[in-house]
Amino acid sequence: MNYQVDINCDVGEGIGNEAELMPYLSSCSIACGGHAGNDKTMIETIKLAQQHQVKMGAHPSFPDKKNFGRKSVSMPLADLQLSIENQINSVKNHILKLGGRLHHIKVHGALYNLSAINSEIAKVVIEAFQKTAKGSFLYVPYHSVLQKMAEEKNIKIKKEAFADRNYNSDLTLVSRKKPMALITDEKKIVTHLLKMILEKKVIAVDGVAVKIVAETFCIHGDNPNAKNLLKILCKTLPENGIKIV
Repeated sequence: MNYQVDINCDVGEGIGNEAELMPYLSSCSIACGGHAGNDKTMIETIKLAQQHQVKMGAHPSFPDKKNFGRKSVSMPLADLQLSIENQINSVKNHILKLGGRLHHIKVHGALYNLSAINSEIAKVVIEAFQKTAKGSFLYVPYHSVLQKMAEEKNIKIKKEAFADRNYNSDLTLVSRKKPMALITDEKKIVTHLLKMILEKKVIAVDGVAVKIVAETFCIHGDNPNAKNLLKILCKTLPENGIKIV
């Protein structure tokens, strides 16, 4: 094996497919009450992850269940930071009570996209992380404001890319409002992912090849074809000299 990658998935979001997905994952990010999730779903998801030896992270977002955390919420930065801290602590405490360890933090949706380009939002995420999750990893978009700020603070990071999302040439994700946002075709996802891993490039929607470097790759848990995609990746990646760890 020449390469090692992590395959992650956002879970505990009310889809109910966690038991199907866990056998194919190496890490998961658990919704912790901001956009989805409650104590019951967190505990159930943690137990499933432990059964399959999947590394567990917190998946905080803007506190906005109505829009599934996919719209920016205008709120005081101090309130946003407190919300993120509370979300992380809620899942972390359940993990610790069940004898596990918090592996990482990965913010969700609009908060993820904003923290990639907005230094104020990135600072809020970093400060919430430092108060709740020191010693864990922070999943960050490659070449983002969040990555730069985390590195300046000597935070352990894992650079992330998306196996089932298209990119703009500035490495922002194509808006979900646009038809090209999601990649659902299995062959296209494999090609897209192998190019990112083996060539460290992604073909943006305008056809330009852009450098991208990542150690962890996400398939969205709410992707209707998530299980089949993960099964295919678990077969195809090792066939191409890529070990999932």
